[in-house]
Amino acid sequence: MTVIKMTAAEVARKVIENKELFILDVRNKDAFEDWKIEGHSFDYLNIPYFDLLDGVDEILPKLPTDKDVLVVCAKEGSSLMVAEMVSEAGRDVFYLEGGMKSWSAYLEPIKVGNLTGGGELYQFVRLGKGCLSYMVISDGEAAIIDAVRFTEVFTNFAKEKNVEIKHVFDTHLHADHISGGRHIAEATGATYYLPPKDAEEVVFDYTPLEDGLTVKVGASQIEVGALYSPGHTIGSTSFIVDSKYLLTGDILFIDSIGRPDLAGLAEDWVGDLRETLYRRYRELAEDLIVLPAHFMIIEELNEDGTVAKRLGDLFAENHGLNIESEEEFRHTVTDNLPPQPNAYEQIRQVNMGKITPDNEEQTEMEIGPNRCAVR
Repeated sequence: MTVIKMTAAEVARKVIENKELFILDVRNKDAFEDWKIEGHSFDYLNIPYFDLLDGVDEILPKLPTDKDVLVVCAKEGSSLMVAEMVSEAGRDVFYLEGGMKSWSAYLEPIKVGNLTGGGELYQFVRLGKGCLSYMVISDGEAAIIDAVRFTEVFTNFAKEKNVEIKHVFDTHLHADHISGGRHIAEATGATYYLPPKDAEEVVFDYTPLEDGLTVKVGASQIEVGALYSPGHTIGSTSFIVDSKYLLTGDILFIDSIGRPDLAGLAEDWVGDLRETLYRRYRELAEDLIVLPAHFMIIEELNEDGTVAKRLGDLFAENHGLNIESEEEFRHTVTDNLPPQPNAYEQIRQVNMGKITPDNEEQTEMEIGPNRCAVR
């Protein structure tokens, strides 16, 4: 039988199109339980590679014959070896090219909608890490918001669309993933914006992203307007794009709210978080479509693969927006914090420009799930 490689892009399409897949994950149990490839219609079997060195005969009855079987490991080598053993036993099988390392890095660009005057808004969904980035396109120009470190994805996409990247924004100083924002700006000559309250320790030049700033993209005057919204960080800033979309950064998610502790200041920032969620956002139009910078669970994806929902619906459905007591809100946010993201302190240092790890080190820093939210 045959062993066939499956790319991260092909797995992503199975997630988005709600296709069936059976995953044989041969990483150690703790790694699998902490972080795995998630899909609406995926089934799993976790057997560590070292338990399969003597053969796969015992697990063959557990592998389905009526759906694709994908073997997954950290970097590819172990899954390829196990896939070859399964194939030698007479079964068709796939292995994930590049392993979980490639899954963590893959970005799927999806069109969110049209903007005034023929513009477009795209969401770049990083399924393996839960990161969401954005590109606003209008009349030959583009603005990028919350780009991850895989800068070529954005520059290549801009080339495909025949647009020039003019503006690059980070809604805040990220702590769970390495930003590609200033590197894209350096490569393209674009202006790089960062909230000044988050930038007190950065060692590079930037343009202050301040409350009320409006940047126009293209001749059709798509406005990308800034709205100061502290709570996840003291500088966190949201965007209202074309009076239709609210880009919330890591303040508000579809199924959860942002955590205020990644700079060690949870008690100080929880009040800011409540102020943003319960006052600033409630002054906005409920028809705005919320587009966050992250998602936590696969259920937050819409049928087309986007992560987006009307603000008024979140006011009704998101538990974090419906805690009447300020004291209860404080306890909910500070007592229910998930584990810190992997290497978050070093990631903040990278995003400040203080350290410059190589690509392999950056990959290791980012391994693991998104942990920006409180649910």
